[in-house]
Amino acid sequence: MLYCANPTCQALNPEDSKFCQKCRTPLVRQYLWGDGSGVELLQLGELLGDRYLYKGDRVFVDTKPGLLSANSSELPASYLPYLRLSPLRLHVPQVYEWFPTSDLDEVIALFDHAPFWVLPDKGESEGVVPQVQLFPAILSVWAEASPLRQLNWLWQMANLWQPLSSEQVVSSLLNPDLLRVEGGILRLLELRPDSIAISLTALGELWLQWSVTARPEIADRLQEMSQQVIQGQIHNAELLVELVDEAIAQVAQAQSRSVQIATLSDQGPTRQRNEDACSPESGTVQALQPEGGAATVIVCDGIGGHQGGDVASHLAIAAVEQRLKVLKPEALDAVTLTVELEKAVCLANDQISQRNDSEQRYDRQRMGTTLVMGLLRDHELYVTHIGDSRVYWITRQGCHQITLDDDVASREVRLGYSTYRQALQQPSSGSLVQALGMGASNQLYPTVQRLILDEDSVFLFCSDGLSDNDRVDACWDTEILPLLLGKADLATVAQRLVEVANTLNGYDNATVGLLYCQVADSAPVPKLSSLSMRLQSSDTATAIAVPFAKTAKSAVDPTQPDSIGSTVIGTQLLKQKSSSVNPLPLLLGIVALASLGLGLIAALLPLGQRARSPIVAPQSASPIALPSTRQSDINVLPTLTVGSRIQLQRTSPDGQLPRLFSDPQALPDPQALPDPQALPSAAPQVLGMVAIGSTLEVLSTGGTTPQDRWVQLRVCSTPAGASPESPSESLPATPQVAPESASPEIQVSPSAAVESPSVPASSATLLRLGQVGWIREANILPWVGLSQSSPEQKGVCTNSVTFNRPLAD
Repeated sequence: MLYCANPTCQALNPEDSKFCQKCRTPLVRQYLWGDGSGVELLQLGELLGDRYLYKGDRVFVDTKPGLLSANSSELPASYLPYLRLSPLRLHVPQVYEWFPTSDLDEVIALFDHAPFWVLPDKGESEGVVPQVQLFPAILSVWAEASPLRQLNWLWQMANLWQPLSSEQVVSSLLNPDLLRVEGGILRLLELRPDSIAISLTALGELWLQWSVTARPEIADRLQEMSQQVIQGQIHNAELLVELVDEAIAQVAQAQSRSVQIATLSDQGPTRQRNEDACSPESGTVQALQPEGGAATVIVCDGIGGHQGGDVASHLAIAAVEQRLKVLKPEALDAVTLTVELEKAVCLANDQISQRNDSEQRYDRQRMGTTLVMGLLRDHELYVTHIGDSRVYWITRQGCHQITLDDDVASREVRLGYSTYRQALQQPSSGSLVQALGMGASNQLYPTVQRLILDEDSVFLFCSDGLSDNDRVDACWDTEILPLLLGKADLATVAQRLVEVANTLNGYDNATVGLLYCQVADSAPVPKLSSLSMRLQSSDTATAIAVPFAKTAKSAVDPTQPDSIGSTVIGTQLLKQKSSSVNPLPLLLGIVALASLGLGLIAALLPLGQRARSPIVAPQSASPIALPSTRQSDINVLPTLTVGSRIQLQRTSPDGQLPRLFSDPQALPDPQALPDPQALPSAAPQVLGMVAIGSTLEVLSTGGTTPQDRWVQLRVCSTPAGASPESPSESLPATPQVAPESASPEIQVSPSAAVESPSVPASSATLLRLGQVGWIREANILPWVGLSQSSPEQKGVCTNSVTFNRPLAD
């Protein structure tokens, strides 16, 4: 039996009904996966916690899905990685509820977003109790999968390696029974804690075993990649992702894609104006052939209760579209395009903020908007979002929300403070932590995801007028699935979704954008050349270096639209020249000029200065030096790893020294918008600042995204003359808090209010030897290099000490 989720109804219905027999609201079937030894003691049909019906094989159904969790106890530490990995819930299940057992050390945990398959197909049968089973394990379908799908699964594994490693659960990727596949989507059944430190070599060994049964077109390439991972030639997950990416790009050429787009926006039955906006404009239904170009869909939701929300929505779309025209996305590599999409969002934010400032809009008068955007390019879909508008990915097997709302509840989860259903109990759970137009772009953190498409898919972009109250989850099988089954057209689906929003919600504007991508084989899959042959070509060697050139390739001012076009054109011309011009004379000329330049520099330097400057032998035999940047004296590190030692080599551009905090939970949230009217809370304790030249040891790490990732550091050594009691006069001044008008309060409806934390206190004290503290990786990574760890630099870190990561309160 299922209770209706409609709060004004909550009637009891048989499980085989699709709609509430009293109010006709679609019934929510929330199937959950049970973990814990206590599950084995339950009887079929037993109720857990007076609401969770046990259906056998560790499967439960929530009979009261409309009620929030009544559990206020602290989640056991072993389940915290699930919370911090919540941005990856397309692949990682999420804690829904848990119960203590008779054994106080054990709990029964129930997981949402588990890899379930509901039979018979939803939308097909009425009066039949659905049967639930797990999606197949990867090895059971590996040999029969297409080359593109095999590479797609490997690409997702490589992308998951770093975040799972940070949470010390990466061994989950090495257990094929835990790797479930839903078409082209790789999903984990559960997370297993690492008993020992695991290196990328283990993944290479696993892939080497799989290469035996891989499709012939990719088997040799997979075998060689695996061997190079084992041998350490491919030494990090980022480089592995790049190599798999290149293989996917070649194999995907054997497929063709047809694309249809439809948009529809409606004021709603109760609103006096429509503050939503979309692109293409509302009412559009069009078919595209994206080969050689890019298809885009944008949906914006003006923040409710603000003057000019509709103006902000249209400003954001106009700014982003103008930027994309200049960018020519089809000509950019994946890394550059990702960065430029972020810049496009920031540019839109600046234009809205400037409009607010020019019209002297403050506090509640400021206009703002959310944004979700999809950019389809060949076999890739780039999803950009900020705020609480959403994107859903629908296939024949299921429906998945692939964006994470920028609200307080979601922030509580990813910081490891509470489960999502617990966080929803807070009065401010729906308050936004960021939106366009509310502040400076340097405090904005848009999210860009990249998906590989190897099957027919529908992507739904919508405002919260539709997504509120889980309407999409409840109706996707009746309203969107027929499109994939050839039983409905795109325009009808868009109209029906707006009707669902207006009839079942009805209190807000409703906007939908649909992107329907159909994939078909159009040519034989080419057999990939061996990796060793590929590495010998100069063009490919440049491609492999992409992870280390992300900053240089994307260092373009978003306010100068012509700069991108010039950069792309220049790059293309250079590639054409390189294939027809013999580079040897040019290289010899560069070497000669470099030698002459060094001689002139040596002659012009003062004699005393030359005597104090030792000659350092070159570490590379390469005759060509890449153009230096402002950070040329720093070894660019992709990320910080546990056990490594680093040295602070310079301050940030504003002259600030990095500060360590006593508690990672006290670190300022990079996604929070300052609230000038909020009551001040207890400021986190700043232990002190890191002096330039200090050597530090990485003790532990955490977080899933570049914004969230934090590191625990210990001071191994400090430069001579750095006294904690007497800070240098050159230390940067304490930063001042911005005036209230710079970051106004956002007062909106429960689904779009804005809340933010207080600004932490600062300190001018330098850290002492042996002190341990926390810092966000992004606040120190650009200014450090790997330390050579001389005896003096090792200092107090000579002996290895193990530190346990503190748990969330």
